[in-house]
Amino acid sequence: MTWLALVRHGETIWHAENRYAGSADIPLSPRGKEQAEQLANWVSSADLDAIWVSPLLRARETVLPSERAAGITARVDSRLREIHFGRGEGLTNAEIGQSFPEAFAAFQSDPVSHHLPGGEDPRDVALRAIECFKEIETIHPRGRVLVVTHNTLIRVALCQLLGVPLSKYRTVFPTIANGARSEIRLQDGHVSLLKFNLPLEFNLAGRSEADEPDAPLF
Repeated sequence: MTWLALVRHGETIWHAENRYAGSADIPLSPRGKEQAEQLANWVSSADLDAIWVSPLLRARETVLPSERAAGITARVDSRLREIHFGRGEGLTNAEIGQSFPEAFAAFQSDPVSHHLPGGEDPRDVALRAIECFKEIETIHPRGRVLVVTHNTLIRVALCQLLGVPLSKYRTVFPTIANGARSEIRLQDGHVSLLKFNLPLEFNLAGRSEADEPDAPLF
């Protein structure tokens, strides 16, 4: 049984304008750096076995305080990078709607069949994310692992793992807050979603009884 804490990186300098960051290497904002420190407070008593992280700057900056708190060097894995939004990278919803309105309307209706022009197919993102999670499970078969990654990747991965149609990832899981924690357990091909979008301010004391890796799956 492997326990994964899936954490979205901290706030970036683009979040105030709600721009699509995607594959762009955007640094954390001052608030994002505070969120990284809050995450480290939780990590200090979370009894982790490993930390994995996306190669993008905002994720690596988020994980730095946690590496120090846990005494663990994070493993950087490119499969954890955010989806590439193609022509939508760096734009707001309003700017995308003005630049290519028909494509954006189709994207809002079905973001998988009609992902943004020039962008990555969410199905490919889900597959590489699940491939990474399975490798983590293989390496840490009874481990507790922090995974610092991205909003869309977490949502499409959860849909894939839980049997939710991938086209519904923007409606079933509308968003994940910066720094929020979602927890899953993996065992013998089965997955349990234990927590979703848990704010950093919650349970900063670290492990709780429900976090125990030997607790029954449900």
